[in-house]
Amino acid sequence: MRILSGIQPSGTLHLGNYFGMMKPAIELQEKGQAFYFIADFHSMTSLFDPAERRQNSLNVALDFLACGLDPRKTVLFRQSDIPEVPELTWILGTVTPMGLLERCHSYKDKVAKGIVFNFGLFAYPVLMAADILMYDSNVVPVGQDQKQHVEVTRDIAIKFNEQYGQTFVIPEPQIQESVAKVPGIDGEKMSKSYNNTIELFGDEKAIRKKIMGIKMDSRTPQEPKPDADQNLAIRLLKLVAPAEVGKDYEDRLRSGGLGYGDLKKALFEHYWNHFAEARTKRAELAANLDHVNKILADGATQAREVAAQVLDRAKRACGLK
Repeated sequence: MRILSGIQPSGTLHLGNYFGMMKPAIELQEKGQAFYFIADFHSMTSLFDPAERRQNSLNVALDFLACGLDPRKTVLFRQSDIPEVPELTWILGTVTPMGLLERCHSYKDKVAKGIVFNFGLFAYPVLMAADILMYDSNVVPVGQDQKQHVEVTRDIAIKFNEQYGQTFVIPEPQIQESVAKVPGIDGEKMSKSYNNTIELFGDEKAIRKKIMGIKMDSRTPQEPKPDADQNLAIRLLKLVAPAEVGKDYEDRLRSGGLGYGDLKKALFEHYWNHFAEARTKRAELAANLDHVNKILADGATQAREVAAQVLDRAKRACGLK
């Protein structure tokens, strides 16, 4: 089984990135051959500072390795180090109907929120399809918001196969429904675009202030809260605390007697402890960047070996060779 996933270096990684994509991807490296890439091409639809892109790309590698990605089991690389990807993107674009792209929720949602869009944002699913199909991927761990893009990839691959003969492996998305949509500090989906994130490796004082600033309703601590399972702090606590701890705080909030301030303090402490080991490992990696860059270079070499074979197969199928 070949597993493929990528993450954009468009900003500081946060709990939504970790629980929606990184954690399931790291767990999957034990179950197959994993190819994970830093999607720097994709970041160009929203990030326009070259220096920031370079630094973010390095930070993604540091974060992933710190959280448990094992380069002995997983191929980790930068998307832009694989020149076969944009070439395959063009080939796939020639069989992609406009209507398929126009129906993509991510594109429509960003336009509706007033985010300035460009061709890259519109054609994002075709590039994503190339990323996935480039490595004969069987499984793609993604967040709920990216599920449709994997479905678009399947549609494009099937259309190409029907047009030119069996060429691409048809992938399957894999989503952990319980954590697929991590809420941000405003209750909406956690996203850098909405400035509502809790960073994986943020400054202690800044994160504490952010968590303690989460808005709650005006009910007193003594009032029972039958909707405790919907409380934002409870939902986040369940991600970073042991299951029994999350349940205990939910039960106490439901019964009455637990103050929101105490709840948010508990959320911060469990968040901070959850990533303590990863913070230590990240500091060690940051002190040895030559090692990190070698991991990325070796990963690109391995990825290109597969990419070259798949691209050759596609070009022969459609008559470019």
